[in-house]
Amino acid sequence: MKAAIVYTSITGNTKELAGDLYQICLSKSVDTTIYKIEEFPISRLTEFQAFAIGSYTWGNGEIPKEMLKLYRGFQAQNRKDITTAVFGTGDSFYPNFCGAVDLFRDMLYVHTNLAATLKVELLPQKQDFLRCQKFVELLTRELV
Repeated sequence: MKAAIVYTSITGNTKELAGDLYQICLSKSVDTTIYKIEEFPISRLTEFQAFAIGSYTWGNGEIPKEMLKLYRGFQAQNRKDITTAVFGTGDSFYPNFCGAVDLFRDMLYVHTNLAATLKVELLPQKQDFLRCQKFVELLTRELV
C-alpha cells in the first residue's frame, strides 16, 4: 500500500510540517512519497491508496492557485476507496485561519474517505508532534 504527501508552501511552514509528517510515516514503515505540488502529476492520483494534502491559505481563506488542479482532480475522481487527510499552517490573526484546509476538508469528505485534518499555527512546534502522530495514525491505519 502506498501513500503520498502533496503540499505547497510559501513561507516554508507547510513544507516543514509536510516533512515532519513524512518522517512519521517512514517511522511507521508506510511506503510514502512526498511531492511539492509542482512535481505531482494529477494522472498519478490512482497510484496511491492514501493522500495527505498540505496547503497554506491564500487571501481571504482561499486555496492557492497552484493547488486548484489537485482539488479538481479529487473532485473528478470521486473515489471513496482513497483515504485522505488535509493539513496546513496559518496565522490565527486572520479571520479564516487555515481556510484552505477547511475547503479541502469539505470537498474530500464528499469525494474520498477523509480520515483527518490538522491545522498548525505558523511553524510546527514541539507541542504539535503528538497531533502530527495522531494525524498519520488516522491516515494510515488501513494501510499498515
